[in-house]
Amino acid sequence: MVFDISKVTGIANFSEKPEKERTLYLKDEKVFLVVNKNTIELRTDGKLAKLLSEKYESVMDSRYFGRGGIEIVLSSQLSEDELYDLVRLSYNLS
Repeated sequence: MVFDISKVTGIANFSEKPEKERTLYLKDEKVFLVVNKNTIELRTDGKLAKLLSEKYESVMDSRYFGRGGIEIVLSSQLSEDELYDLVRLSYNLS
């Protein structure tokens, strides 16, 4: 599964910063999404992070955001709509 941010509705005015192994997406110079080869990382609420990591084995603590985010292996365990909702949440938390 390849993540395509252009399919996420409800977000605007963000910039993209490609790096060697990943791409950072920023709102007002604050990162809200990190797209790696096989994972995405985003900001989230601590309670939601705990709930998702207990429910899905493909969800873990984010390496980029630390305890303030989650990393999701793009394994189709979460639906595209769920991923898009999480990206919108991360965007709004930034």
